[in-house]
Amino acid sequence: MDRRFAEERLFKGLMILATVLIISSLVLILLTVLLKGLPYMSLDMVTKTPQGGYYLGKGGGILNAILGSLYLAGGATLLAILFGLPVALYMNVFSRPGARFVGACRFSFDVLNGVPSIVFGAFGFTIMIFFAMRASLLGGIIAIALLILPMMVRSIDEVLRLVPHELLEASYALGATRWETALKVVVRQALPGILTAVLIAFGRGIGDAAAVIFTAGFTDSIPGSLLRPVATLPLAIFFQLGVPIPEVQGRAYASALILTILILIISLAARLLARRLTRHVVK
Repeated sequence: MDRRFAEERLFKGLMILATVLIISSLVLILLTVLLKGLPYMSLDMVTKTPQGGYYLGKGGGILNAILGSLYLAGGATLLAILFGLPVALYMNVFSRPGARFVGACRFSFDVLNGVPSIVFGAFGFTIMIFFAMRASLLGGIIAIALLILPMMVRSIDEVLRLVPHELLEASYALGATRWETALKVVVRQALPGILTAVLIAFGRGIGDAAAVIFTAGFTDSIPGSLLRPVATLPLAIFFQLGVPIPEVQGRAYASALILTILILIISLAARLLARRLTRHVVK
């Protein structure tokens, strides 16, 4: 009995230690970004595009990178949900329970979830070369959509699997078709989880740099079309940190602070939407 209690205390201590380490690391990262970036924050940072010599310490801001990141992640998330939601619905509503093909699909998406983002960027770059495309907003959207699609499909898939099967049977008994059941019953029941998965995927897309370094390019202006290059916050941070000028490096931490605030807003929005929409969920 003493041995069991000792093991319980040991593993409880390990869990507490792991929790403290993770929280401490998060707090350390946030404090570093806040303390180094806040002194360089200004209204010009978020309202102006880079002026001549911005990356040498002169005037301007990173409005191009902020809007570019939003355009890129927003377009990629929209493209991913257009393809990902039908796939998740097929695996949970239209396929046979326990089908081998569905199991193979889930395994494939799990494998793709572990592929480094630079691989998706290289694949997107290959597609661009095949279609004779230049680095552009469209190329970045395709690369980011490929990156977040497996995560989005698996997240929505797990949410749909939690929908009680009795709801589907009741819908069929009332004469609804599979398509009507999928849209009016399953999606409505799983809507909080679906929106959470979409917002998490959006946050992943807005913070990725490796997948767009070859496909989206970089520019100091705001893109006027899908075929123009686009700047992103991760690449702006990378380029500013590479400049051996303290002023520019400080702006890099300010850019990182802006990116962190955007991710925080997305996370809070996901929680608030999930709570608001839970009234539609049958418990």
